[in-house]
Amino acid sequence: MSPVETGLAFIEGLALIFSPCILPVLPLVLSASADGGRQRPFGIIIGFVLSFSLFAFAARKIVGAFGIDLDVLKNVSLLLLFLFGLVLVFPRLSDKFSQWTQGLAAFGARVSASGRDGLVSGIMIGALIGLVWTPCSGPILATVLVQVIRQQSDFAGYLIILSFAIGAGVPMLIIAVAGREIMTSLGFFSRHAEALRRGFGAVIIAAVVFIFSGVDVQTLLAGRSGTSEPRGEITQLENGLNNPYPAPDFVGIDSWLNSPPLTMQGLKGKVVLVDFWTYSCINCVRTLPYLTGWDKKYRDQGLVIVGVHAPEFEFEKKADNVSAAIAHHGIRYPVALDNSLSTWANFNNRYWPAHYLIDRAGKVVYTHFGEGEYDVTENNIRYLLGLKGKVETVEREPAGAGVQTPETYLGYARAGAGFQGQNQLVRDQQSAYRFPESLPDDHWALSGAWNIQSEKIISGEKDAALRLHFTARKVFLVLGTATGKPMQVTISLNGSVVSTLSIDRHTLYELLDQKAAASGLLEIKAGAAGLEAYAFTFG
Repeated sequence: MSPVETGLAFIEGLALIFSPCILPVLPLVLSASADGGRQRPFGIIIGFVLSFSLFAFAARKIVGAFGIDLDVLKNVSLLLLFLFGLVLVFPRLSDKFSQWTQGLAAFGARVSASGRDGLVSGIMIGALIGLVWTPCSGPILATVLVQVIRQQSDFAGYLIILSFAIGAGVPMLIIAVAGREIMTSLGFFSRHAEALRRGFGAVIIAAVVFIFSGVDVQTLLAGRSGTSEPRGEITQLENGLNNPYPAPDFVGIDSWLNSPPLTMQGLKGKVVLVDFWTYSCINCVRTLPYLTGWDKKYRDQGLVIVGVHAPEFEFEKKADNVSAAIAHHGIRYPVALDNSLSTWANFNNRYWPAHYLIDRAGKVVYTHFGEGEYDVTENNIRYLLGLKGKVETVEREPAGAGVQTPETYLGYARAGAGFQGQNQLVRDQQSAYRFPESLPDDHWALSGAWNIQSEKIISGEKDAALRLHFTARKVFLVLGTATGKPMQVTISLNGSVVSTLSIDRHTLYELLDQKAAASGLLEIKAGAAGLEAYAFTFG
């Protein structure tokens, strides 16, 4: 884990102070800080950071183990926050809640002599706030927990969560301490404590209603600013960087395909789009039609697209494999093989795919990570090229929506808690496995002889099988053969054979397209020993 990733998680935690999801928490922090000793605010934040970190880390395991719907978790947390608001608004509920919390406070006082100063009771209150707030912040937290290259151990994941929680706690501590000083120094607050308590409750209820409505503040602001710009004209970059910076150079490149070696200095005067991708990543593959289309449309206008191929698996480092993928997808623009991930690190990149748009002066002025925003990216390309008129880019195939099974790695280095079976996984040696009687949602299992390695699993015999209980419209799996010879695999859904695939190279294969998202039990049966399977992705 790099210090940069930990620092970014901390900064993203700080940014939560501007999120609507923080609104229900601040009144709780302020009202709880007003009672007890001067240590109470510090106890609240300590409890918040610890419980949020532990619960968020545990939730990662629990959700995977039981297939819990994240939307249900979020709604439960909003319901609890709404009930907190009602407790503050209605005196009768407040009295009952106070009777219950008195027992907790008494327990805290017995645990530590400092309880009378509010530290221990504050920790307990902060812990409750952290537990309630964690699912509510799920969409924001998800951006922090996205899997990054060269890590994904549980320890690394916990450090990111902890850094994020501390970042979220710092501004809340400042508000709690400052708010307490204001409330204790002004007699007005003590004389109107009842009204303030009800006011805090009303704020909580209003914030919960706002969050539950699903209104996107950024979308509203974007829509408001967009109305002032005449349709069809581009007057500035959309979502451009506030502080453009000199583009990092290409370093440590093993070889260049479709081009002689390039440098940022040599590209000055051109508009450059750098695309970090890897050919077995479905999210990257879905962006390629847009990239090849922009290359064809704007190359003669001064656009240079550079694909930096940053491999996730060992087989993606082979130039022949990348060349075959380039030919398959019709890529004509330069592709740099960044097998050591040196250019990836030079850009401080963390995602596949990732787009960095560079102006003619050699500065990065716009970035986008993941799929989507193709219209924004193309219009920014046109703006930098000096072309008039906006375009309306239509997404060819949306990336999956709603609840679906998360990306699932099979090698033990990143497999997580998704494996389910009557036998435990045995690392780096062939072992016999049996399917369990039932398979929970989003879990996988094995039957027959398999060798479980760091980044892949390898079948040890014909008819060795892999099952997955999934929810999605499409299912993809990175496959290859250890021998390099073609192999037939049989694909079954809910016990019925749906297709037979010929695995002739290491790449991403589409196993299933149900036309609509649904749950099912998928089985892949090897036609011989030597089938290599790496990771499932979905759409």
